[in-house]
Amino acid sequence: MKPITPIFALSALVLAACGQPDAPATETAQPATPPVETTATETTPLEAAIAGAHRSDEEKARDAWRNPKETLEFFGVEADDKVVELWPGGGWYTNILAPYLASGNGTLVAAYFDPNVGDEDRRARIAERLAEFKANYEDPKFGTIEYSAFSAESGPLTEEGTADVVLTFRNLHNWMGGGYTDKFFTDAYAALKPGGVLGVVEHRLPSTDTQDPTGASGYVHEDYVKSLAEAAGFEFSASSEINANPADTADHPFGVWTLPPVSATSDREGSTPEDFDAEAYAAIGESDRMTLKFVKPAE
Repeated sequence: MKPITPIFALSALVLAACGQPDAPATETAQPATPPVETTATETTPLEAAIAGAHRSDEEKARDAWRNPKETLEFFGVEADDKVVELWPGGGWYTNILAPYLASGNGTLVAAYFDPNVGDEDRRARIAERLAEFKANYEDPKFGTIEYSAFSAESGPLTEEGTADVVLTFRNLHNWMGGGYTDKFFTDAYAALKPGGVLGVVEHRLPSTDTQDPTGASGYVHEDYVKSLAEAAGFEFSASSEINANPADTADHPFGVWTLPPVSATSDREGSTPEDFDAEAYAAIGESDRMTLKFVKPAE
């Protein structure tokens, strides 16, 4: 109730002094209490893509190591961008990128394994995997995905100067083994618009370790990646420790594949060291990874 004003109090005393009967108590109506305003937490299109039911529980379990939201935000990927993803494999990142870009009428270009190189058996295997990959993304929620290829002999990743972002996740060591890592940077540079971004995530070799030029361990020097990018014309923009894992020494009997998710327990000949402790490598988790952002200079 509101407090009694001095005038009201004086009137009451006068009435009492004149022998008037007590007036019935009346309540002054209180204004309605305004509702408490709460800020609703809206799910962004990127968060919706990451949380989508189309992603399996196994995929989502790896988010803790791959940090897709933070990684894509670091690279500045927008929903209306044209993005080229190199060697998407089984589609772990594609399952996030495709619906995210579809939400903003963006474009995803999947630069898949090249089905036109290698012997007949290899070409047949790649063609089969590519057909399966395409079939997985026929649902309208993934938008329309464009396709190209990347190899030592492949052509352009996409129409020259049209991509906003080019992304590669843990692929450089494979191209080192094939001897065409520098081609990737040249092709990426050609695909990007001036001001476009090249995002690189790769298993990181400590700078004190000797780099195997074939990338046989799966680990790569960060400085080596920067030198290749700069040689192709890119400017280094920023690095992030989003995907770092200090527990990873990069010194494992079967290279990076000793760690999850592969968790190899033997080499190609089936040999396993006597003191091998699979649980110890599982406890390390996934590899320590560099996350590097490069920019094609504006003209």
